Amino acid sequence: MPTYRPPKIASSEITPRQVYVRRREFLGAAALGAMALYGAGKASAAALSAVQSKYKVDDKTTPLKDVTTYNNFYEFGLDKGDPAALSGDFKPLPWTVKVDGMVNKPGTFDIEALMKEFPIEERTYRMRCVEAWSMVIPWDGFPLASLLDKVEPLGSAKYVAFETVVRPEEMPGQKGLFQSLDWPYVEGLRLDEARHPLTLLAVGLYGETLPNQNGAPIRLVVPWKYGFKGIKSIVRITLTDQQPKNTWQVTNPQEYGFYANVNPAVDHPRWSQATERRIGESGFFGASRHPTLPFNGYADEVASLYAGMELKANF
Repeated sequence: MPTYRPPKIASSEITPRQVYVRRREFLGAAALGAMALYGAGKASAAALSAVQSKYKVDDKTTPLKDVTTYNNFYEFGLDKGDPAALSGDFKPLPWTVKVDGMVNKPGTFDIEALMKEFPIEERTYRMRCVEAWSMVIPWDGFPLASLLDKVEPLGSAKYVAFETVVRPEEMPGQKGLFQSLDWPYVEGLRLDEARHPLTLLAVGLYGETLPNQNGAPIRLVVPWKYGFKGIKSIVRITLTDQQPKNTWQVTNPQEYGFYANVNPAVDHPRWSQATERRIGESGFFGASRHPTLPFNGYADEVASLYAGMELKANF
């Protein structure tokens, strides 16, 4: 895994809360379209028209600068700053997602059409990385269940598999000396996890269209799981009756499992998961540590999904 390198962020670059709130009021009134065009293959500053959701937390949100410059997105490189630095040539539009497998109505769906069809919600989620750092991010998106309902899964379907795009000409981490994993990046959920109301297909954050480095134009957000489950730049979703592999499970099965539920009682072999450091709080070395919450604080909503399971074995 890459070395932890804290971002160097001047206080002058962090947007004051009152400015952000007034900006959101303006954008909410002005933005009627779901997504503006991208220019020269880069995400624009187009606003999303999102309705407020009941899904939010009281925690202070992570500064936008941190959210967009401190990322794991290995298709663009191993260092946390590589996605922001090296994703400028990536073209997120036009974009389609193929949904197939054990469904009654398979299809290939245009992202912009889906954003017009499904109401976009603003949800603020705690997000926890397996490397013991965390963020609080205002996401904009729609429930994965909405898309699954559209294709009508068969009763025999038990899992949902995901696949990311492969474009080595635009994603330097997928080629040459930078290549670190087998591509495409793949992930999976149980069908009941995928249909859970918390599971989101995100198309934006902080009221803006999703930046390239954060998984444009569409990514998975499952807030009670470690961050590597949040596959980015999705091009295919497949319903199946077999448990799919995920990239990190294939790469290092001793350290990464299928479920990846946030669990302070199960340490990573190389570090404790009992506490976490919140990015954006007083710098790296000065930041206080927070106790890691079971299921990342979403136990009331999701613990019942795993009733009777041995969570240390099913990590």
